Amino acid sequence: MISTRKDIAAAIAANRFGLGARPGELSAVERDPQDWLVRQIKGAPPVLTGQGLKPSSETLAKAIELRRQGAEEKRSKKNASDDEVQVATALKLPAIYRPVYVDEVHARFAHSITTERPFLERLTQFWTNHFAVSIDKIAVLGLAGAMEREAIRPHVTGHFTDLLMAVEKHPAMILYLDNQASIGPNSRAAKFVGRRGNGRKADINENLAREILELHTLGVNGGYTQADVTTFAQAISGWSIGGQDNSRRLARLGVDNGTPGEFLFREVFHEPGARRLLGKSYADDGVKQGESILRDLAMRRETARHVCTKLARHFISDDPPATVVDRMTRAWLDSKANLPAVYRALIESSEAWERPLAKFKTPADYIYSSYRALGIPLREPRRSLQAFEALGQRNLMPGSPAGWPDTSADWDGSSGLLKRIAWADVVAQRMGDSRNARDLAPQLLGATLGEDTAKAIGRAESGSQALTLLLASPEFMRR
Repeated sequence: MISTRKDIAAAIAANRFGLGARPGELSAVERDPQDWLVRQIKGAPPVLTGQGLKPSSETLAKAIELRRQGAEEKRSKKNASDDEVQVATALKLPAIYRPVYVDEVHARFAHSITTERPFLERLTQFWTNHFAVSIDKIAVLGLAGAMEREAIRPHVTGHFTDLLMAVEKHPAMILYLDNQASIGPNSRAAKFVGRRGNGRKADINENLAREILELHTLGVNGGYTQADVTTFAQAISGWSIGGQDNSRRLARLGVDNGTPGEFLFREVFHEPGARRLLGKSYADDGVKQGESILRDLAMRRETARHVCTKLARHFISDDPPATVVDRMTRAWLDSKANLPAVYRALIESSEAWERPLAKFKTPADYIYSSYRALGIPLREPRRSLQAFEALGQRNLMPGSPAGWPDTSADWDGSSGLLKRIAWADVVAQRMGDSRNARDLAPQLLGATLGEDTAKAIGRAESGSQALTLLLASPEFMRR
């Protein structure tokens, strides 16, 4: 039960759990703030639409074809080196990937500032950051947005097991962590790779296995060892992408090259043998070996606690209440990782409503809430996305598998604040007198609007200055 006053709870629901209040929204939320959130996680998530959105397999198939053409060009030019061909191909890839990236993140931006289910969208973007891939790796530039749309959005209101399986099999994740290059040294393909003219080496790549254990499931203190990482990496060797290997030597083994751009289990790359991980044995049954491990990882208490702690930190405070984490962990285990049950445990906790403005907004949160608050229209895609880069959080580029940081100390430095104020001033100058900050402030911030901020806005010398003061206020900077 919520013990907080309803007017304060309404502001918390819209600004902490949502993406920022829109004019007139708080009065509707105030009738039952908790129910407003619960209704958003019922039913199927909306399908993201937008110009230029296409299956990741289609984008990746184009890139694979480009590499194939490069290989043919090398064969036709006797003096061309492998490095020259790879550089030439790499220079052409952005022409395929960059427009796709822009279309994906623009569609995400447009949905974020117009959605009637902002809590669901916040959850979606939480999971995208939890399962982070980063576009600073060229192979991911055209696939990261599609991974959110194809593997994450459909499963946000389902079970964590299904979400985990979809993400780890997505081409963006496999390419980001190089699992397509993982070839068991005792696999059937081992003796055909690493020879002259093939350019590959039979070796296990542990990147994906390590990040699944350390970041996606158990957590860094989740009780696994380096031996578990190696064992898990062996179990998922062969998890690859169709269309990427046209080796003539491998063709002799009858290798199915799969559908270009789609997940493919290459049995001939798989390291044979049964596995034992975290005290449980897994039979040598191909792709099912890795799938069985993922299912068991999803249901471990360590995974439940790790992920629930991150959820509570994201929505409540940098140091989340242990009682809430315990409640969410129990809901996870009792429901077999049913995510709506976990979300309800979060929003039904009284502690989640007790401290207004406990979290400092990330740059993305700040931009979304500003657009929602002022009803700013989205126009030219590339220009609209520049704000994220200017404020230090370029879309889908956290820079590491750990994702963007999620505490105030990571975002509230003086440099970041100055950038926000400068951006707020530019936005306010552009809006001019078309928005009345004096009327908007109580509609957007509700009972969390402080007296000092209200007075400062009221004394502003112009409409644009009042808007700058609203967007730069401590209350608007926090959630």
